[in-house]
Amino acid sequence: MTQGNYLQNLALQLYVGFLLLGFLLVPAVAHGASQQVAAWIPWWSAEAGAESALKNIKKLDTIYPFAFEVNVDGTLKNRTDFDDEHWEDLFAKAKTGRVEIMPSVMWFDGEAIHTVLSDKNARKKHVEEIVKMVKQNNFSGVNIDYEAKLGETKDDFSLFLKELNAALGKRDLSCTVEARTPPDSRFKEVPKVIEYANDYKAMNKYCDWVEIMAYDQQRADLKLNEERRGVPYMPVADVEWVEKVLDLALEEFDADKVMLGVATYGRAWDITVAPDWYRDYKQVASLNDPRIQELAKKYKSPIGRSAGGEAVISYFPEDSVWKILNQLPTPKGTPKGYEATAKALVVATQAKTEIPVRFVTWSDAEAVGEKVDLVEKYGLRGTAIFKVDGEEDSAIWKLF
Repeated sequence: MTQGNYLQNLALQLYVGFLLLGFLLVPAVAHGASQQVAAWIPWWSAEAGAESALKNIKKLDTIYPFAFEVNVDGTLKNRTDFDDEHWEDLFAKAKTGRVEIMPSVMWFDGEAIHTVLSDKNARKKHVEEIVKMVKQNNFSGVNIDYEAKLGETKDDFSLFLKELNAALGKRDLSCTVEARTPPDSRFKEVPKVIEYANDYKAMNKYCDWVEIMAYDQQRADLKLNEERRGVPYMPVADVEWVEKVLDLALEEFDADKVMLGVATYGRAWDITVAPDWYRDYKQVASLNDPRIQELAKKYKSPIGRSAGGEAVISYFPEDSVWKILNQLPTPKGTPKGYEATAKALVVATQAKTEIPVRFVTWSDAEAVGEKVDLVEKYGLRGTAIFKVDGEEDSAIWKLF
């Protein structure tokens, strides 16, 4: 073999090797790229939310302006102004980057929802108004978020989705749906009949995709309440609960139609600590990451991690007469973030009294990351972030 032929054969072998390597790598790359990311931008923080979404537009596939509410008669009310500069800039960039824009239509009045959707003519007018809004603004479609519905509305709501889907034509319809805790985790004694306000099978049929609101768990899972005893437990979304929710939902939803809703906020609770247990929880406020970081610094409260994956802190507010307990040593074995609650429990138990203490649990980037891992594990359509308002943990964007 001549030197020229040898080099030619070597080049050919290298070329084929690179082709094979590329072939092997494609599935892994394509799989990651197939998972979509959507974000709700709330009307009450429209400017900051639009700015954050614009900054991270390359990470997004869909934007849900959380903007439209429904009046009792089924007409729409826009809570923001899409002519504002921040919306115009975001929409222009989104359209250039082929990011879908789908406003949310929100309705939380169960009685009114039933009145409109159970009336054929009223339902038709409601559908027409939504479609008109979508077409006038040249949106990619619409996101329906109707909550607090009555059980008797289930079939009428399904019919509404069917008619809306048909009226939208080629435009998309996405549907926000509640997170269902499995009955054996929700009830001590499972009822023979459980009435739900949403027909999952119908939604799977008529919605192009759904967003499962896998947050605001709180005390919904009795089994996890028991398993997590020993420290305060009032989660936004325990990762184990989220997995239970998905296992149940995927019995009726196609995985490639499911966007997993993840939270970017937290909640502060005042806990009444009684002898030997954390008795009552009273919600104080919904908080975002920057404010919680300020509180952690102000009260010198270490940020810990719950067994369910959320960030936690505890402290005695500055106006609490019990802040003197800060001078006590932290009980041995206390998990990080639970120092103040542990001190309150020791004193409440020994003194046979009740002590209030503040507890904060929130969904930061690490907590969201565990949910994104579930999106990968279950082969879901993607992740829907609630909410993007400029105060989400900025590290969340590194997950996508």
